[in-house]
Amino acid sequence: MNRQLPTIVSHWACSALLIVSALAITHCCHTLARAQSEDAFSDSAADPVKLFERGQNAHARGDLAKALELYEEAIKLRPDFPEAEFQRGSVLASLGRSAESEQSLRRVIELRKDWPLPYTVLGTLLVRLNRDAEAELQLRQAIKLDSQNSLALRVLADVRLRAGDAKEALQLATRATNDQEAPLATWLLRAQAERRTGNRVGALVSLDHVLKIEPLNLFALLERAEIRIAGGDIDRALADLKSAEALINDDKAIASRVAAAYQLAGRPEEARRIAQAAGLLSPEPNSPAGEMKVIGSPEEIEAANSDDPLVARAALEKLLKKNPDNPMLLARLGDSYRTADPTRALEFYRRATLLQPANADYATGYSSALVQARRFPEAVGILRRVIKFAPDNYAAHANLATALYRLKQFPEALVEYQWLLRAKPDLTVAHYFIATAHDYLGEYEPALTAYELFLAGADAKTNQLEIDKVRLRLPTLRRQIKLGQSAKRKPVQ
Repeated sequence: MNRQLPTIVSHWACSALLIVSALAITHCCHTLARAQSEDAFSDSAADPVKLFERGQNAHARGDLAKALELYEEAIKLRPDFPEAEFQRGSVLASLGRSAESEQSLRRVIELRKDWPLPYTVLGTLLVRLNRDAEAELQLRQAIKLDSQNSLALRVLADVRLRAGDAKEALQLATRATNDQEAPLATWLLRAQAERRTGNRVGALVSLDHVLKIEPLNLFALLERAEIRIAGGDIDRALADLKSAEALINDDKAIASRVAAAYQLAGRPEEARRIAQAAGLLSPEPNSPAGEMKVIGSPEEIEAANSDDPLVARAALEKLLKKNPDNPMLLARLGDSYRTADPTRALEFYRRATLLQPANADYATGYSSALVQARRFPEAVGILRRVIKFAPDNYAAHANLATALYRLKQFPEALVEYQWLLRAKPDLTVAHYFIATAHDYLGEYEPALTAYELFLAGADAKTNQLEIDKVRLRLPTLRRQIKLGQSAKRKPVQ
């Protein structure tokens, strides 16, 4: 099974960036073949269309800075160039320049009001910025223009589910799953909406669909286990929890949810074992062994373990008022706010780390919030200290790899991605990052090897964007190797 590297960002935050990039690369992709043969020293500098095509070429090979430069040059020559403006907005989103991306996408809509794609991408961007009400307007317009727009349907379903409108969320998710190519995330969203509307049978059918294709989908296993527990099907629920347990990967929030499910299933010993292994047990006064003790009503504790992030967050904040120095609650809130409000998440993680300085998971959570806030140098410093004391902390290595990659410290990032592959040899997507790091360094031969390893194991359902980019890159890369342009690899100092 291929899984994305756990850079510890939420599903929709990560998806927003991937969706924007995917749409940017696939839009007008018929121009790429022509662009690849364009001579960089021709008279294309005076032709906005040729500049646009060169921008597409740079965009496809991941050179975002060059792509942005070329798109902007094209727009200077032709201000009413919606395709170039759209691609500019997509690149800006990928670079984390959200305000400029939003402005660019709104300009596209001014130029072409009947084009559903910019509405979809703008709506997705606004969701990532936690501006759901504004996002909803854009997504509804996209669906109005294209009733079969599965991406807009899926993102709007997620917005409505988080707003508490499970009924409409289910209607939208059901329409999105009518697409035969609907990703598993859409089916999982449909299952959550079915569960929230009380349709447990329908939710189980949707989850079975996910697990038939991906038997070790962590969130599907947890959803199904919780539904089975509620229905009294304890034995099969425990089987799902056992499978989910092997996929926790030092994620404290997931461990807490698994422990809570064991507790609900009447297995307190298992709940304690999971909590102990995850470092969720905090020593209480006069209790050297430690107790997983939180002051609060059963209803508040159950709500804190809800699969609805807004319900869970509200309950956690109430519990924190009663347990102001509970590091577990602080860390859970840090995880909850990490993508919606990274600054606030940092404060929760900071407090948790002060209470338990030796807890590597809290420090890792703090650094993951720094990564989300794009404060990469700070994250690197903390993660290196975490790894010094916890050398096998997988999440810390994954976050460090991401931070170093974003800082363009590719030799150091390669060391981390290679560690991740040693820890999880089936982590196919790591080959993609290894390949692109070598590519950026001009080390074309190892880049080609890594690209081919990625393609050999990549899953089209989860890695289609990367697959497309690699296939676009390979012909030029092989030509560069044939011409002897590959740089000699330098050892990491």
